[in-house]
Amino acid sequence: MNATIAGARDSKEALSALENGSSPPPYEATAYPKVRHTHRIRKLNSARLRVAALFLALSLSWICLWKGHFPHGPNVTLSALEEEKFQSGLSSCAAIHKLPARTEAQDRSENPRWNPTSGQNHTVILRNATLFDGESFLDEAVDIVFAKGLIVSVAPTTAGESTHEHLPADAEVINLSGAYVTPGLVDMHSHHLVIPWPHLASTEDADEEHSGPLTPFIRAIDGMKPYDPATRLIASGGVTSSLIIPGSANIIGGEGAAVKNARRPGADGELVVEEMLLEHGVDAGERRRYMKLACGENPKVTYGHTRLGSAWALRGWLARARELVGRQEGWCEAARGAAAAGDGARARLLAEEGGFPEDLELESTAGVLRGRVAVHNHCYEPEDFETMIRISREFGFRVRAFHHALSAWQVPELLKEYDGNLTIATFAEFAFYKSEAYAASLSAGKILSDHGLPVAYKSDHSVEDINAKYLLLQSAVGHSFGLPEDKALQAVTSVPAAAIELDNRIGYVRPGYDADVVVWDSHPLSVGATPRQVLIDGVATLDPVKVEESTAKAVAQGGDAYRGAGKPAMRAVVAEEERARFCSASERPGQSFVITGVRKSFLEESPSLTSAAEGAKVQTGGGNLTVVIDDGEITCIGDGLTCEYAASRLHERRSNSQGVVSVDLRNGHLSRGLTAVTSSLGIAEISMDPGTGDGIVDKTSPEDAAGPYGIIAHAKYGVSLGGKNFARARLGGVTRAVQAPLSGGGLIVGVSTGLRTGVAGTLLDGGLFQDDVALHVALGDDAKADEGAISKAIGRLRGLVKGGERRIRGTVDEEDIKNDPWALVANGSLPLVVKADSTHDIQQVILLKRDYPAVKAVIFGGHEAPLVSIVPLESMTTPSIYADLDCLIPPIQLADDIAKAKIPLIFTGARPGPETWTKKDSPPGPPLSRSPADTLNEAGVLYALSLNTGGGPPGDPRLQSLALEASWAAKYAGLSEHEALGLVSTNVEEILGLERSGDVVVWEGNPLQFGTPVLAFQEREGRLLVGSCWPNEVDG
Repeated sequence: MNATIAGARDSKEALSALENGSSPPPYEATAYPKVRHTHRIRKLNSARLRVAALFLALSLSWICLWKGHFPHGPNVTLSALEEEKFQSGLSSCAAIHKLPARTEAQDRSENPRWNPTSGQNHTVILRNATLFDGESFLDEAVDIVFAKGLIVSVAPTTAGESTHEHLPADAEVINLSGAYVTPGLVDMHSHHLVIPWPHLASTEDADEEHSGPLTPFIRAIDGMKPYDPATRLIASGGVTSSLIIPGSANIIGGEGAAVKNARRPGADGELVVEEMLLEHGVDAGERRRYMKLACGENPKVTYGHTRLGSAWALRGWLARARELVGRQEGWCEAARGAAAAGDGARARLLAEEGGFPEDLELESTAGVLRGRVAVHNHCYEPEDFETMIRISREFGFRVRAFHHALSAWQVPELLKEYDGNLTIATFAEFAFYKSEAYAASLSAGKILSDHGLPVAYKSDHSVEDINAKYLLLQSAVGHSFGLPEDKALQAVTSVPAAAIELDNRIGYVRPGYDADVVVWDSHPLSVGATPRQVLIDGVATLDPVKVEESTAKAVAQGGDAYRGAGKPAMRAVVAEEERARFCSASERPGQSFVITGVRKSFLEESPSLTSAAEGAKVQTGGGNLTVVIDDGEITCIGDGLTCEYAASRLHERRSNSQGVVSVDLRNGHLSRGLTAVTSSLGIAEISMDPGTGDGIVDKTSPEDAAGPYGIIAHAKYGVSLGGKNFARARLGGVTRAVQAPLSGGGLIVGVSTGLRTGVAGTLLDGGLFQDDVALHVALGDDAKADEGAISKAIGRLRGLVKGGERRIRGTVDEEDIKNDPWALVANGSLPLVVKADSTHDIQQVILLKRDYPAVKAVIFGGHEAPLVSIVPLESMTTPSIYADLDCLIPPIQLADDIAKAKIPLIFTGARPGPETWTKKDSPPGPPLSRSPADTLNEAGVLYALSLNTGGGPPGDPRLQSLALEASWAAKYAGLSEHEALGLVSTNVEEILGLERSGDVVVWEGNPLQFGTPVLAFQEREGRLLVGSCWPNEVDG
């Protein structure tokens, strides 16, 4: 009875231990349990016989008991099954300590990915290349030779043809005539393949949230979609290798894998994940492994943990893994001893301890603790860096890279002290979208590099705003804010290659490296730099005919594609003391200026440009110009002689008062102030946190929105003038912006307002230049949010316009009309801005315009507006999900239809990312297709550009690059510099019916080529007032 109870109690304890995740207790049982006898043995009549029998019985019992307790004597032979189990354990002991294989480049003679069917089948020589080799630009032109997917040699071109005498007769020689060449770009943080485009819930596999916050046991390779059309787009931007990692919802997100962005690279040309893996051809047990961890907001928001709770959960998991590691090490030590001692010792080990301790759930985490799995940590803020440093030291592993890390520039020495080779994989300008991203700095790359930390730029590819195709743009921006040229290019080549421990194969153009090479149409850090050819494992991925067609107008402008040409300058900087002195004088009321060293003025339309310039002496053209501004009035723009009189009079008249501020520029430019159509400027300082601004407008029903006093949000009642986004606007020469309410989804968005970005503006003294600009509505997925179907939303929209039209005819109360947005839309007094990206939605706007011609309709977005012809998608290289099927795009000439309908477009698809179904057929642009801007321009569509793509969290962190966006579009549309600036200034005014701006910006450098605003003048009642002076990102 008591034994039964005890056994049951032991079983429950064992079961409880198993349920709580601990290992089962060791199990031992004797062959024959001891039993207490209650009777006595009778005496034998025959003493000898009975004693002998008793002796024999006791002897046999003792032997049985001895064998039960000690079943494996010194001469025991293991069964085949036991031997296999033991040897398997020894193999595991060796495997858990084996690090990934690494052959240095100089010792490599083959590319394991190469195959004779689809691989590079003849030797190629890129002759006369201007090469950045992964470390620096070489001093002279070189010839690059590669065969079977491997770089064979890099030799000076001056060595002549004799250098290549040993090469095969069928070697292909491509003369680059000095064109710029770099290694294939390396993106160490991407989610394409696991979040394929266009986004559909059924295909998104980045985060495993149902298994809890600790999921190291999941693998990105199990969710990759080799058909993802984004792969082709990304490769066309020069990104040849990417680290694909799970998302950041979980504290431990799972394992990532490195891929080559080559579609169908295998011998059979099939969509196979294995053949995309960068280490395809390498034994699975010798490949690199990567573990994604995340700290901070994302796990906190997903699971409701505090940072304290997240750290505890992580430490608890690591403690379990450490326990497993300890048991494994103990078993391995015992096994090695048993292997030398013989079968008996092996048998006892197997009987007492079982086989090698394994736990599939903990296997990858044990690999982290042993240094076999590299840790890549999503982490933004200093306190989170410190937490991860503490935990990594507690458990003895190394964080290989902090990803995002937008506050890392604040604590570079902390990070450097932890590990001088710790890589900071960050964004150049993407910021402010959540609290963790609010401390971002445009100078972060320079600051971190100056402290000796390796800096990498990565895409985080998942939405349009961070499309990995344009990874190189981040290096260009980082360089413009002070990161040296070589460091900026290393940040997307050799640094990320080293961070993922593959810098023996990728990230350099040197002998022994994979033949991943990009030939550029201009200096790689220049605005709009685009590949002429991308080679992956020596195989060309771009169609030369398409490249020629898509870049023809850019080539025609010429001048910056070859050696030594087109190297971009960094933004001008000024010492803080000098800035303070200069700006203090410049911002005095009524101050006057003489500005010299202006090389080009884009104010050539003066004096009609602005009332402030009426009557001024104006000289068109370039040269060394002088600008005289007297008490808010431009009195002269011309050469020194032309403006000498105006300047001398000014100095005489003001010699005894406040004096004159002299501005001496080296490469001065004048332009209009730019006008941006923004995402959340003044409405939300941190776009994903409504608590930092006006908030998000609830869905507005059409019934509530109708009539003169309907419930429609007006941005003029919600804007706040100031913040970090305003600072970036000033850095970009943006003096005015149009902002609509921030919508949570639905047909009706609200009425936008026009605001000024100057430092001193308030709502009480002209901070808004126009109270009501336009009524905004949204079709597509936004409309489904409250109407359920786009068709219903379009019917509602038509009904609202019709209702406004009827009220105009039926009322005599002018005040009602003024307060009725739909009546103002119906009579054309208030523009109707319709967000529409898909072909279908755009056509519906055209139909609306036909039926209500008085409505001043404006398309916002318009990603598929540049569709112009019937072409098979595969041959057009359009990134459609149907790219592998023989189907056609709709038989339309949409750009022509928009032009004929006289509907203007605020275009957000100049560099499109087809992330949603409504954008899936967006023409991808150079080098895969003609520039979307070029198509619109040729069709005669009146359009302006906006950075507000809707492809990501709302926000305006790129306003400092608005002019660069116009420059990029203009490059491939063949537009002049004046026309380029018009895309972000005068065209916006014309489309939205804004009063013509008289704002003027004085730049050091060309605004279309990373120029820096020195002074921005805002026009108020015909006079120019200083709105900003040497703006920086601190003066929010």
